[in-house]
Amino acid sequence: MPHMPPPLSQQRQFPGQNQPGYGAPPGPPTNAQYPGMPPMPQQTGYQPNSGYPPQQFPGQQPSYGQQFQQPPQKRLDPDQMPSPIQVMADDQQNRSGVFVTNDKGLVPPLVTTDFIVDDKGNASPRFIRSSMYSVPVTADLLKQTAMPFCLVISPMADTLGSEPEPPLIDFAALTGSPSMGPVRCSRCKAYICPNMKFIDAGRHFKCAFCKATTEVPMEYTQYINTMQQYGRVPAEMALGAYEIVATEQYCRNNTLPKPPAVIFVIDVSYNSVKSGLLATICDNIMDIIESMPKDEQTGECKTRIGFITYSSTVHFYNIKESLAAPQMLSVGDVGDMFVPLLEGLLAPAGPTPVIKTLLEQLPIIFADTKTTEITLLPAVQAGLEALKAADTCGQLLVFHTTLPTYNAPGKLINREDRKLLGTDKEKQILAPQTTAYNELGQACSAAGVCVQLFLCNNAYADAATVGQLARLTGGQLHKYTYFTAELDGPRLMWDVRRVLTRSAAHDAVMRVRTSTGVRATDFYGHFFMSNTTDVELAAIDSDKAIGVEIKHDDKLTGEEGVYVQAALLYTHRSGARRLRVLNLALAVAHQLADVYRAAELDTMLNFLTKQAVWALREAAPRAVREGLTARCARSLAAYRRHCASPSSAGQLVLPESMKLLPLYTSCLLRSDAVAGGPDLTCDDRSCAMYRALAADVSSSVVYTYPRLLPLHALPERPAPLRATIDKMSDRGVYLLENGVHMLIWIGSQACPEFVRDVFGERLDAQVCELPDRDNERSRAARELVRNARELRRSAMRLTIMRQHDKLEAVLRHFLVEDRGVDGSSSYVDYLCHIHKEIRNLL
Repeated sequence: MPHMPPPLSQQRQFPGQNQPGYGAPPGPPTNAQYPGMPPMPQQTGYQPNSGYPPQQFPGQQPSYGQQFQQPPQKRLDPDQMPSPIQVMADDQQNRSGVFVTNDKGLVPPLVTTDFIVDDKGNASPRFIRSSMYSVPVTADLLKQTAMPFCLVISPMADTLGSEPEPPLIDFAALTGSPSMGPVRCSRCKAYICPNMKFIDAGRHFKCAFCKATTEVPMEYTQYINTMQQYGRVPAEMALGAYEIVATEQYCRNNTLPKPPAVIFVIDVSYNSVKSGLLATICDNIMDIIESMPKDEQTGECKTRIGFITYSSTVHFYNIKESLAAPQMLSVGDVGDMFVPLLEGLLAPAGPTPVIKTLLEQLPIIFADTKTTEITLLPAVQAGLEALKAADTCGQLLVFHTTLPTYNAPGKLINREDRKLLGTDKEKQILAPQTTAYNELGQACSAAGVCVQLFLCNNAYADAATVGQLARLTGGQLHKYTYFTAELDGPRLMWDVRRVLTRSAAHDAVMRVRTSTGVRATDFYGHFFMSNTTDVELAAIDSDKAIGVEIKHDDKLTGEEGVYVQAALLYTHRSGARRLRVLNLALAVAHQLADVYRAAELDTMLNFLTKQAVWALREAAPRAVREGLTARCARSLAAYRRHCASPSSAGQLVLPESMKLLPLYTSCLLRSDAVAGGPDLTCDDRSCAMYRALAADVSSSVVYTYPRLLPLHALPERPAPLRATIDKMSDRGVYLLENGVHMLIWIGSQACPEFVRDVFGERLDAQVCELPDRDNERSRAARELVRNARELRRSAMRLTIMRQHDKLEAVLRHFLVEDRGVDGSSSYVDYLCHIHKEIRNLL
């Protein structure tokens, strides 16, 4: 059952609500009002420079015939505002354990909660989440809420704990009919799933999506009947997530594909050699190759690998196992790229003598290079042509250091101008400066070639332009500014290992089908679309998600519900062609109160971030930010008008499921992806935008509201704190992380024994790793850092700072409840502003 609010007398209250001057007047128990916000001031003007409202608070209304006298309240106490820490703790306490997906419209636990999914007909929320689990019956009702109806789909997400992977169903083997492929609707092509209804003794089924009736192949009917005799239900009729073996007609040119390959495309210019990048790659890549996943049946890795190096020319390597030593072939005319060898460019991934020799020789061959002007586009083109020549899909891992200024296709100029960031002219530096990279990205996407870009730059490299290669192919832009082998080498190799070992779908296409009355309209993420329905993914991995907006095209019928099916057709790393099918059934709401009760704020936040970042390509930053604030106010005003019991105008009333909307909107408005100003570099701003577009829900939540931990509580497990300076003491040591940055702040009065135990005798306040010291606190601190990186699936760079360091401004930027260093409003100020906007709307 969807979570119903308890009677008002039992509803959870914010701390301090029953103190004088707090609390909304109770309404009748049937109402959906959520009390607990402090009354907001009448808008009679603020105290100068305080950022807080004046002393007058409207008195609490009489409730149940009683009159209360209110002493004056000096200022709004931030601790009385809705807290994400409290919301997460409550959800962890109430909803951890097993989440059974057997009900239509069941709201899942928060992404921060530890839970195990028991799939009983709806796909795990790790794979697919909705912003609302009760969908408004009409477009007008949805419009009133001002909320997006959207899905965030992460089809290759990792399962956790005891959760099984989606089972693989081979219809040909099960039915004994070699030509038997997936069973699907004859009209809309939706795949068989728990929401389909068998009729006519199992000879036909009625489609949940388009209501058409489809004849079932006789062999499949016999298989179903046999299963029923044994009292069993086939996986495709019982589970929300499963995979189907795809037949040849689901493959390019009707032939089964080869396993995806990997080519390492390595910059060997002066910068790469000097920074130690080339040596780091050559020293470590063999270990990573050996750790790549093996085939379950044979125990061998089916992935083939190859190497291309480049500076102002592009070099190919013949690494055929029968050779005594690798052979290098150079292409000097990078304007007309071709592959000079057909055999030997790709070899099985393993420690063969010829690959080992190549990795030993590369740093020696290029040790004395003086080449500083390099190319990039022809090197990626070379990788694409090599995989096409081998008739396979796969990934290009491109290691690159500087702006490609060599006179060749894809040549770029330095156009960095940080003063434009945050202004209406920022599009000049955040849009690609040439279409060449977009065109190559589209060509890679069409061939099923994904580009993973590792940018190890010490100056402007135009991430906005070169990052299009990763965006259009389902890849990622990893950035290591001021790369040095000693400090950043381990992080780089951690990320490379993650890219090569995580679960991924190659040469994929995804289609989202919905039941009648709604349809998928807009898509956001790292992919390419050549039409309006098919999301083309050269690859998608377990760390990426796609945002999909759903809109009404007719009125819904209440008894049916809304059905969604996302189908991903892809090549597995073993070379098998598969279909991953994800199903979700949502309830239908005739009243706004039901919509708000079953809203999922974390999913909404992820989608609104993607939508805002995408809008920045065309719209002015200020217009995008004002749009987010207006949407927040409209949504809360609609709740106040239609769902809450009457209360004084000075009272702020928030729906329980969305009480953090003002805080999260405020955080989004000041995030690097949406509002990054001149304190960022242009490349950092572009990277933040790419990251937001591809992020899944768990990544976007912590990126929007960073996690702050009191490190000085170790070896006890530290409980998270609100992201405000008020929760920090100069006697403490704190760790703040948001999935990208990891900062440790050491208070000026911190316990000397603790500092010595964790950081050693001499504290280096700079980018580093924690020293390996033999004591309990040190072990606990290193374990905490390691766990944070595992949780975020990213080798976050660790920066250590003392109180009053210059670096403290970086930490202040991420204390999102405080007033920003750039003048952005604090949480309390923003809440006052939103309350004023709501009152204007009522």
